[in-house]
Amino acid sequence: MNKIDKTLKKLMDSNLYSRYSGLLALSNISLLLVDTSGTILLEFNPSPDFCKLVCQEDETKVCSDYISRLKPGGGGRFICRYGLANILLPVDNNNLTIGYVAGAQVYSPDSEYQKYLIGIMELAKAKKIEPEFIAKSIAALKTIEENKIDIHEQLCNHIAQNIFYDFSASINNTDTAIARLSIEKEMLEKKIIDLEAKNMSLVINPHFLFNTLNSIARIAYFEKSHTTEELIYCLSDLLRYNLKQDNELHTIGAELDNIEKYLYIQKIRYKNRLEYDIDIADNIKPHRIPNMIIQPIVENALIHGITPKRDGGRIKIYAEKYKSDINIFVMDNGNGFPKEVLQGLQQSENKLGIGFRSTDKRLKRYFGDHYGLKIVKSDYSGSTVTISIPTKPNARRS
Repeated sequence: MNKIDKTLKKLMDSNLYSRYSGLLALSNISLLLVDTSGTILLEFNPSPDFCKLVCQEDETKVCSDYISRLKPGGGGRFICRYGLANILLPVDNNNLTIGYVAGAQVYSPDSEYQKYLIGIMELAKAKKIEPEFIAKSIAALKTIEENKIDIHEQLCNHIAQNIFYDFSASINNTDTAIARLSIEKEMLEKKIIDLEAKNMSLVINPHFLFNTLNSIARIAYFEKSHTTEELIYCLSDLLRYNLKQDNELHTIGAELDNIEKYLYIQKIRYKNRLEYDIDIADNIKPHRIPNMIIQPIVENALIHGITPKRDGGRIKIYAEKYKSDINIFVMDNGNGFPKEVLQGLQQSENKLGIGFRSTDKRLKRYFGDHYGLKIVKSDYSGSTVTISIPTKPNARRS
């Protein structure tokens, strides 16, 4: 093993991946470090299954389209035989290429059509792989906007430069920390600018979205597409309500208006596979409840109860007042929660359980430990979840 290969091996052993883990979070498409013969030294982000198992002759080496371009001074962006956009950037040290940063392996919107031209049966026969696997691996290939591929190329270039400085420091024992820190500082500043832009978009986008939806609804009105118009207004109201992040209590009536819009949209989607009934007495509607309490329960009933059932089913929401308490029932006649989902709802460490328990904790924080959510029933005949609140809340917000 020559001095260059030994130094590269040393870099691999120095936890190189963790050093760039923060930067790698900026992109989820493939990024590899390969040596001058095409051997994969490190997968920062893995290649697609199609590239690994169909294109690569050896799982330890990149495909022949890459290998043919591993030449001194070579590199840049290229399109492979299957139409995928690829990036290959040399890591140079004193005019000597010591390795390459490679990746992308995605379609652009303009080239996506080429994935449908791939001969699945011919590949299956040549590679002795099941056609179903090849079809799935082709379907999993990503299509990325051109500007995102550009950003990924910049990321590859930054990592290539940093590896060059690491390599130089190791092989020459020179102090290049200042140069490397300068590059990392530049990258961090860019990330901060990107995050600030995204944060600003959180303020702008809802207004833009609502205005756009309302404009589309007016077009639908003039074109006499009344169902489309109503759907758009329902969606606009639903989004506006869901974006309310305040800690104030809302009336049960307002919650139910939101639920009715949600179920109306789902009814258009599922047609006769979904029926729903909301039966809440007028004297209960003025009572107050934290916002977005009922909707997740209804969504659970739809996803886990009604959707898997071949003929669909019915969701019923009703409420009862007993002494100083109000119980809101969300019932469905679906298949009941699957066993693993039911366990998840009862276990705080499970992500399903976290959602259920956080809703339960919100109610307890407002009203006391006596109140909250309860799964009353869940079996082959359907599920029932209750939401209990007091008629005269004495909020216990912390």
